[in-house]
Amino acid sequence: MVFDFHRGRRLRRTPVIRDLIRETTLSADDLMMPYFVYETDDENFKKEVSSMPGQFQLSLKQLEIKVEEAVANGLKSLILFGIPAEKDPAGSQAYAEDGIVQQAVRLLKKRWPELLVCTDVCLCEFTSHGHCGLVKDETILNDATLDLLAKTALSHAKAGADMVAPSDMMDGRVAAIREILDENGFAELPLMSYAVKYASAYYGPFREAAEGAPQFGDRKTYQMDPANAREGLREAAADVIEGADILMVKPAGPYMDIIRQTRDNFDLPVAAYQVSGEYSMIKAAALNGWVDEESVVWESLIGLKRAGADLILTYFTEDVLKRLKEK
Repeated sequence: MVFDFHRGRRLRRTPVIRDLIRETTLSADDLMMPYFVYETDDENFKKEVSSMPGQFQLSLKQLEIKVEEAVANGLKSLILFGIPAEKDPAGSQAYAEDGIVQQAVRLLKKRWPELLVCTDVCLCEFTSHGHCGLVKDETILNDATLDLLAKTALSHAKAGADMVAPSDMMDGRVAAIREILDENGFAELPLMSYAVKYASAYYGPFREAAEGAPQFGDRKTYQMDPANAREGLREAAADVIEGADILMVKPAGPYMDIIRQTRDNFDLPVAAYQVSGEYSMIKAAALNGWVDEESVVWESLIGLKRAGADLILTYFTEDVLKRLKEK
């Protein structure tokens, strides 16, 4: 008999065979859960984000309850975003010793010493104008912002954070943070840089969740143009030189080509952030019965792993952990 065509179906014939030859897998080790912690005296405060069904602004106590459940299901790592009770032009609560993020870090590390607690380092949730840096005459000041970002990262480290993640996209912030951490005895603390962060329409729901929408203009002078790929590699290369330990691409799904290029061009671990808009679109479609949520979530995350992501930040982490535990 002449074999004149490829019989690929042989290796798809049964579930066991398909599992045996599967090229890409997903585990709890791959996932980081974002949480929004809200500064309030009300321990029972738990407010669902209207544009992100199933996600909440949480008091410290409610954060503890949510994380306790997630840890029981296998949570290994999380990232914190803080919403302060008061904001000012300099975002002073971002680097306050008793700031909401610093309080949350201390709480979580006391309860779960082995849990990796990462912190977002930015000013946008803490400034009254909603931008990621200091502002003068509606211009975002790059160099003047670096000291405040560095102070914020150091305050997180002193509170017990296991990793810091600058998301502001100011030039030189990785070097500034690395320097202050090293000078203060935190040379071993890893830095995950939002290295390739686009000025994306997919961030809309996050701005409700973190209450950090800009009060004027937009962020296009510091976040990247979605049309540019080579520029992203330059940004990543700069962060490598400045001392980043992990490179993040954000958003994830619409930028899988950038994830792959980052993976192919750099030896550092690559993180991908499946952002709020990606989450909300899947949720909305599922709630309308248009897609099977569990299957679409799984496929989307496998796609990010296949593209080259070593770590995925996703709001679906808690749901995926439950599925993994059941398997």
